[in-house]
Amino acid sequence: MIVRRGPAEAADVDSLPPGTVRVFAPAKVNLFLEVHGKRPDGFHEIATLVLAVDLGDDLAISPVETGDVALTCDDPGLTVGPDNLVLKAASRLRSETGCSLGAAIRLTKRVPWAAGLGGGSSDAAAALQGLNELWKLGLSVAELARIGAALGSDVPFFLGGAAAWATGRGEVIAPLDVGRPLDLVLLKPAEGLGTADVYRRLTVPAEPKDGSAVRGALAAGDVDALGAGLFNRLQEPAFELCPAAADWHRRLTEYGTAGALLTGSGSCLFALCRNPQEARRVHDDLSSGQPPGSPRPRTYLVRSRP
Repeated sequence: MIVRRGPAEAADVDSLPPGTVRVFAPAKVNLFLEVHGKRPDGFHEIATLVLAVDLGDDLAISPVETGDVALTCDDPGLTVGPDNLVLKAASRLRSETGCSLGAAIRLTKRVPWAAGLGGGSSDAAAALQGLNELWKLGLSVAELARIGAALGSDVPFFLGGAAAWATGRGEVIAPLDVGRPLDLVLLKPAEGLGTADVYRRLTVPAEPKDGSAVRGALAAGDVDALGAGLFNRLQEPAFELCPAAADWHRRLTEYGTAGALLTGSGSCLFALCRNPQEARRVHDDLSSGQPPGSPRPRTYLVRSRP
């Protein structure tokens, strides 16, 4: 995450109050995801290789004179009530620290939801980081991650670096090096998927797959080896629930890129490309050609974050 204090490079910077903190909330993809079983707390034990990309939301967090925390969003389909993870993050942060200050938070939404891209968790992490800065709380990344883990398993990852090996229910983070920038094309079908629905259809393997090869390929910057190691245990149950995602995955594999996979519990898919030119070719072809009568998916040309 990048925290920027007002003025920023956005076109609407003049409309932001003095002292506004702006935070970029990146999306993520899962290059590997294995499920090891169900835990006593009801969550599943997982092992996953997570990569942040340069598609993301923006949070503008401004000081207010009252002790209220209010959220607005440019996406009318997204709730801005107390169930939103941004407001939950603010409430948890105030409860943990005893802070009584307020804030006005403006969320510019670019990451599609119900997609497996971690948009809600990333927004929560951005809120924790931005409010920590605005309210001068002085909390460390580790302290914010502890607070964030209670909000969502992905939140601690978004407080860290560009890639990580995540275990536990996804909140135990071991940062990883990325050997070279990675170029990807994201494809979000019109249909969404709920994480709980996908997990309900999951069969936990007797012998889980090992992710050491894919971690090594990421560190070495070997895109073809990384593509060969792409794996997501949730892909099969997600495809059972959303046949359109399975159809789009088949189409992605026809481009001959290094690999294609569902991210998280879906319904978003990605193609891992060998270079920016291949990614541009795939993106442009997907954007221009649609089967007659099919709902149009959203496509994004992205790169891993440095």
